[in-house]
Amino acid sequence: MARKNLLTGLTNKKLPAVNSNEEGAARTPALAFTGRGAFGAVTRTIDDLAARADAARTLEARLTTGELILDLDPALIDRSFITDRMEGDDESFQALRASIAAKGQDSPILVRPHPTSAGRYQVAFGHRRLRAAAELGRAVRAIIKPLSDQELVIAQGQENSARADLSFIERGRFAQALEEGGYDRETIMQALSIDKTALSRLISVVNRLPTDIVEAIGPAPSAGRDRWLDLATSFSKRAVERPVDPLLESEDFLSIPSDQRFDMLHQHLTRSEPKVSASLSPSKPRPWLAKTGETVATVTVSDKAFVLKIDQAVARGFGEFLLAKMGPLYEEYMAGPQKKAGFRYSSQR
Repeated sequence: MARKNLLTGLTNKKLPAVNSNEEGAARTPALAFTGRGAFGAVTRTIDDLAARADAARTLEARLTTGELILDLDPALIDRSFITDRMEGDDESFQALRASIAAKGQDSPILVRPHPTSAGRYQVAFGHRRLRAAAELGRAVRAIIKPLSDQELVIAQGQENSARADLSFIERGRFAQALEEGGYDRETIMQALSIDKTALSRLISVVNRLPTDIVEAIGPAPSAGRDRWLDLATSFSKRAVERPVDPLLESEDFLSIPSDQRFDMLHQHLTRSEPKVSASLSPSKPRPWLAKTGETVATVTVSDKAFVLKIDQAVARGFGEFLLAKMGPLYEEYMAGPQKKAGFRYSSQR
């Protein structure tokens, strides 16, 4: 009997609608009773996590059916050619490592025979389980399945979407890497289970921030699309001067968790962002009148300039006359109390 295509369904899924807070998160059916207050929020969170875990197990079960599962030496397995996760010794990885150490590996990772190195393998998903097994010095349970590059990235993206393991910026970097690798947007949307609008927003945020800044912050799991977008917008206003550089090298920044690094950098940018004051707009031109009642000049004042415009038809040569006396007048100004008080001009009438 012909073997079924085990990736059928993974590449033809209906894409979900855009979520304004976190693109591509797995959807769960509405509950008949969701509860209110803190208890309701906790209940909904637990239900959502359980649904995501079920979705991940379903995906892995579909891939596992009829496939070969072996215990492999982690040293024989290479990472995927597309990075989806920013490495770090976060609490979730430490919990996973401790769980595998205590109870073993519950679910296998997915690998393919390495396309260019005989006798080696390449991960489609399960990078953290592979890392934990390597650190513990034990074999890793793996499904071995021939996959094309496209099938690999779709399986990799969908498994992470089902588990909700990746932060917003990690998903954005994954999408960006796929696009730079020549994959079309349809494939990237299938990999992340998102629609065209959500994908555009993901990539636009990542493209607006330099790679070194994103890597300095890390995954920042608590920061969603809106906060990353706000950070990118604030940075773009100061991109030329790069006011964040001293902060990125400070011990206070480097020694704190990723979410706190995000908060510190965001506060630093927004606190030092130039403020546009209404007083920067030039005032309406005001006349300066001689005792005869003639308008000799008009004055326009802003925070950046004091412009005196002399009417040559009324007082030709008066401007040169003022320039000749400017030196003594300036010395008088610098020596007098009006400098400290801030001399205020008022038109003569």
